[in-house]
Amino acid sequence: MNHKTLLQDKIKEALSSVLPIILIVGVLTFFAAPVTTDVMLAFLLGSVLLVLGLGIFMFGSENSMVAIGNHIGSSLTRSKKLSLILGVSLIIGIIITMAEPDLTVLASNVSHIDFYILIFTVSVGVGLFLLLCMVRILFGIPLRLLLLFFYGLIFILAFISDPDYISVAFDAGGVTTGPMTAPFIISLGIGVASIRSDKNAEADSFGLVALCSIGPILSVLLLGFFYPGDKKEIAEGLLMHYENTMELGNTYLHAVPTYIREVFTSLLPIFVFFLIFQAFSLKLKKAQLEKILIGLIFTFIGLVIFLTGVNVGFSALGRALGEALVNDKKTYLTVPVFALIGWFVVLAEPAVRVLSKQVEEVSAGAVSQRSMLLSLSVSISLAMALSMIRALTGIGILWFVVPGYLIALVLMFFVPPIFTAIAFDSGGVASGPMSATFMLPFAMGVCRAVGGNVLTDAFGTVALVALMPLISVQIMGIVSVLNNKKKEIPVSERYSDTEIIELWD
Repeated sequence: MNHKTLLQDKIKEALSSVLPIILIVGVLTFFAAPVTTDVMLAFLLGSVLLVLGLGIFMFGSENSMVAIGNHIGSSLTRSKKLSLILGVSLIIGIIITMAEPDLTVLASNVSHIDFYILIFTVSVGVGLFLLLCMVRILFGIPLRLLLLFFYGLIFILAFISDPDYISVAFDAGGVTTGPMTAPFIISLGIGVASIRSDKNAEADSFGLVALCSIGPILSVLLLGFFYPGDKKEIAEGLLMHYENTMELGNTYLHAVPTYIREVFTSLLPIFVFFLIFQAFSLKLKKAQLEKILIGLIFTFIGLVIFLTGVNVGFSALGRALGEALVNDKKTYLTVPVFALIGWFVVLAEPAVRVLSKQVEEVSAGAVSQRSMLLSLSVSISLAMALSMIRALTGIGILWFVVPGYLIALVLMFFVPPIFTAIAFDSGGVASGPMSATFMLPFAMGVCRAVGGNVLTDAFGTVALVALMPLISVQIMGIVSVLNNKKKEIPVSERYSDTEIIELWD
């Protein structure tokens, strides 16, 4: 496949994720919650930029970030030096997370914590847990043991933490394993897992996303004990109005330099780290180096376009739409609309289709791709409905995540370990870019309109989206086990007439 075709495919993937939201928003604004023409035009322009930027970014990331992860993983494998593997994992985990676009969008909505402090805190959390992932892979530590311990620690901290940090912490765990971070750390883990030659090495390469999602939750919860923040500054997200198309265009153009600086600051550490590794270890050929550098340029351009579209026009309408439905006495529409968007968004997410196919292969066909997609659609739709109920009623996030994670942790003991690893990895897959860019702002708008606390009631939307696949995928694992038992061949048919059966063994 040539580069042009690949770029077109990535843009189509981005469009398939955004299109359901555009269509649902169009229906709502025409028949339930009217907005001014200038605001709708800003949203449509933002949508175009989001699709274009996300497509270019995914194309660039696949040719740069994934390639860098594979090369560094292979280099670390050849070195077989534990200190080098752990040190590089920590550094790379921090710098790759700083460039994660979903985290940037989330941090821009959390105004009671400084933008850069939040990003750095979350990035350190990912870095430390990526280091832990390498230790787990190299020494074969069971994933179940680590999940039980760290989620137990999370629950203890959550019950004594500042309420304004709890929902943000769980959301941070969902957004950090996005389109930048997840492919990189997975490719790095597969390379390091190849050091081991035992039969469980490949299975242990799963679960990296699962553990790296824990780091941000813990780090943000701990941040609340040391950084009180400014409680007066709640994310307002004012909706701008435009007198004419020239003013609208100038608003977008004036925002571009800001995001150029942000993206440059985020990608520069990755670029410098790669050049150092190239000089001392990788020594890639000129053609390989040029491909990665071009990929980084596309990543940079895509991120700038993506963030401009999201922050100027796309997210702002989500927030305004949520407010309008409540103010126009149509609150009854918020829960079904949220659930409907969740159903279509997860079906349009390309990574979800990859996950469902993976489950079908692991289960040897006992769980079909179609049934997996259906279970994920139902679970994400339910997550969205619960998120909107929280925004309307103010029910605390812990009333949902504590029982949810307890169910997920109990299910671990009834499914094959590979299903647990895939399930906990899938949480980051399901909580794609749309959760942070539109669903969270929509919930914030509803919450503000009903007079709720945005920090405690609206945040947590991404967290619930990331939680539900942990349960649904493992339930599919139980279905797989039951189906395989039904298909077991009777003992009399397992052996040929010439084979000796040792009955006393």
